[in-house]
Amino acid sequence: MNNLVKKSTALLVLVFSFFSCKDLSELNINPNGIEPDVVNPNLVLPTVLTETAKAYVNLGFQDIAGVVQHTQKDAWFSGHNDYDWGGDQSWTPYYDLLRNNDLLYQRAVALNLEYHQGVALVMKSMIFGLITDLWGDAPYTNALKGELGGADYITPKYDDQQTIYAGILADLDKAATLLSKPKASYSSIAENTDFYYSGDPAKWQRMANSLKLRYLMRISAKQPDVAKAGIEKIVANPTQYPIIDDASYDATMAYVGNNSGDSWPSNTVFDISGSNYRRIKMCSTLVKPMEATSDPRLAIWAKKVEIPLAVDATLPTGTDKIVNGVRYLSPDKVGSTAIDTDPNYVGLPPSVSQLPSGYNFNPTPGQTSYNPHVSYLNEIYTQAKGTLLKARLISAAEVHFILAEAALKGWAAGDAKTHYEAGVKASLTAWGLTSSYTAFIAQKGVAYAGTLEQIMGQKWIASWTAATEAWFDYRRTGLPALAPGPVAKRKALPLRFYYMRDELNLNKSNSGVAIEKLETTANSQSDGKNSAWSKGWLVQGTGKPW
Repeated sequence: MNNLVKKSTALLVLVFSFFSCKDLSELNINPNGIEPDVVNPNLVLPTVLTETAKAYVNLGFQDIAGVVQHTQKDAWFSGHNDYDWGGDQSWTPYYDLLRNNDLLYQRAVALNLEYHQGVALVMKSMIFGLITDLWGDAPYTNALKGELGGADYITPKYDDQQTIYAGILADLDKAATLLSKPKASYSSIAENTDFYYSGDPAKWQRMANSLKLRYLMRISAKQPDVAKAGIEKIVANPTQYPIIDDASYDATMAYVGNNSGDSWPSNTVFDISGSNYRRIKMCSTLVKPMEATSDPRLAIWAKKVEIPLAVDATLPTGTDKIVNGVRYLSPDKVGSTAIDTDPNYVGLPPSVSQLPSGYNFNPTPGQTSYNPHVSYLNEIYTQAKGTLLKARLISAAEVHFILAEAALKGWAAGDAKTHYEAGVKASLTAWGLTSSYTAFIAQKGVAYAGTLEQIMGQKWIASWTAATEAWFDYRRTGLPALAPGPVAKRKALPLRFYYMRDELNLNKSNSGVAIEKLETTANSQSDGKNSAWSKGWLVQGTGKPW
């Protein structure tokens, strides 16, 4: 015991001697970390790009795909199918991304790295664009300044949407200018840290100008003169303002598939249960128009139904049997229940019931069921990575459809038919189907008819796995004319995310001002103003989408 006490005392003396020689500020430095004021921008860039792309897919492949009726779920479905949302829709991950991106930008400015500055401004624009598109008014001018202290920065005011969109457009202009030089003019570009364009500033410039087209069209109902002038300026000066006009310029990020964090979200490689894949079904709203036009993308995105249903009036009463891979039912077995007997693809209708796993006479309904009578996603979506498993942040298809809409409005944006057809072709090309274009564009319903409904319909299809854009387009135009199913939470599609509970509690004054500016609707009454069915500035007074 005495030896132990002596040894302990000696150890304490040694410890106190060590600390007495060290300044406390030195002890706060992580020897394995890098201080923000000396970090290399190339170490921050990969995090900004990969996490933004993953966040975008997690929106457009998950619940927003349910809103715009690309997919439905037959388990854990209430948020996806029925819009049963609440105050847990947090923008914290987006502001975390913005803080990293701001560090990227500040270090690029300090080191006079114009390429990195331009990229950071493009990403800032996209992330702030998502925040205001999803929630409405939000911290912008005073955001990301918490280290300055004071209530103005710790609990920042909310800027209105008009201010945020104006800031986004200004930042994209600045980014396009910064990225307008030949690659050899820039320094410190590390190609392997740029997961979108491998360090190509010309492609980043195209992305900046194309995002500007996106946000100009976004505000077109509220500020038509601004949108018209901005789009016409870009179209009139293609050398000065190059855009993503070919699928080879699409802003994409491939998933690498090394672990669950960098793999396609529905993969069954790391999700051994397979539930993330098994729960997702094609939605009938998407399947039916694609089948009607022999759309070749359907076979890329969906599996054929495993066991088709057939109702045969010549069968004896009580018949329910499988013959040659088809399940035959006598009419009395079906009764008045609506079923889908398509032999190829069967989509799950939107918000069809409180037990969607039971649709189409699934013999094993329930949380872990496997429904052989409804189309699942193509098996490529069980993989961790693959040629087609990419986050697609903005594409040539989207850009051409924007310009087709602008031309249809009578703006000097080129020929609407030419852009519409280029948009269809760009989407097919992105999915490896260029050779199918000639036959597809000649199909009834696809051949150009000169209507906004057709343009927005093809744009909606082309937004597969990037469905947030389809949602924002629907909100702005009411197209496609989507309708909620019988058990959806409201009798209309939602328009925004709820402001989260933490923000309402911790930034009560500023969030309260933003909420008061929302416009209630017949569908938002039971929630109060902070509702997914309240209208923000962007759609107030437009009569859209409902």
